[in-house]
Amino acid sequence: MVEQWLWRQWSHRGPFAAVMFPLSLVYAGLATWNRNRLEGNQRSVFLPVKAVIVVGNLTVGGSGKTPMTAWLAQRLVKAGYRPGIVSRGYGRRHAQASLLVRPGADAAMVGDEPLMLARRTGVPVWVDRDRVRAARALAEEEGVDVVISDDGLQHHRLPRDISILMVDGHRRFGNGLCLPAGPLREPRSAAARADFVVNMGGVPQPGEYAMDLTASDRVHSVARPGVGRPLREVGRSAHAVAGIADPERFFRALDDAGVDVMRHPFPDHHRFRARDIRFDDDFPVLMTEKDAVKCRDFADERHWYWPVSAQPEPAFEQALLRRLETSIRLKYLG
Repeated sequence: MVEQWLWRQWSHRGPFAAVMFPLSLVYAGLATWNRNRLEGNQRSVFLPVKAVIVVGNLTVGGSGKTPMTAWLAQRLVKAGYRPGIVSRGYGRRHAQASLLVRPGADAAMVGDEPLMLARRTGVPVWVDRDRVRAARALAEEEGVDVVISDDGLQHHRLPRDISILMVDGHRRFGNGLCLPAGPLREPRSAAARADFVVNMGGVPQPGEYAMDLTASDRVHSVARPGVGRPLREVGRSAHAVAGIADPERFFRALDDAGVDVMRHPFPDHHRFRARDIRFDDDFPVLMTEKDAVKCRDFADERHWYWPVSAQPEPAFEQALLRRLETSIRLKYLG
């Protein structure tokens, strides 16, 4: 796959990086200019909420942003807040539309990750290319008091009280170069602006918090909501379908769980069709929760999804809630 090939190039400073380096300098300069320009306008943006928390990363690809967003929403509900989530809704049709995501929505219209978040968390989720407009809609129409922006670190116009930088514990920042010579969406120096750095699946560096993705011991029917069974009952062999940033991570997890998988990787945010998940045999088909929301209409009894959940270390949870309380108190005193 193209993304996997690119990450092989981005893991070191070889011939590909050398050829693309001039373009990387241009990209880095434009990214810095755009950030400085938009951050200067944040003070003029008023949002009628207690706080805005932004979750994002510096690199192309997955680093646990969406699981962290789901965990945050659920944890804030337990703490007595009324959180809501804003997202661009990458890859959706009619991308200009501003929509509240309902659990029964079409993933093609609202995006796979927003729909998964709406179903998983039960909190209001709003999709809009303009996250400021989405945040206002959540506050004014849904009564949200804390806004969580999924993958919003580079949406510099959105004011934020807390920013959480997610880092893939294995890939980290690749060769440290900006696109297209490396995987960075803005210069690595931008990491210093984050309030928290969370390392997913690797050994945390000084100043970083650890987070793992824990898989359920059960799988859930794609076609029949509410129906589940233990993973061990699915069978020793299964097809594994994944249209995520790092499909191999999903496949390895199934291998580790004792399932002999036949791998079927697809590009991130792939728009699945029935033929993509049907095979000429009777083996079960396993997929991610994110992919399942796009396959419900043409799935059958063979199709199951295996959900994973973020599990940050306890110290992060405590530090985050303290920081949120302090931020809210200072905002009201000011």
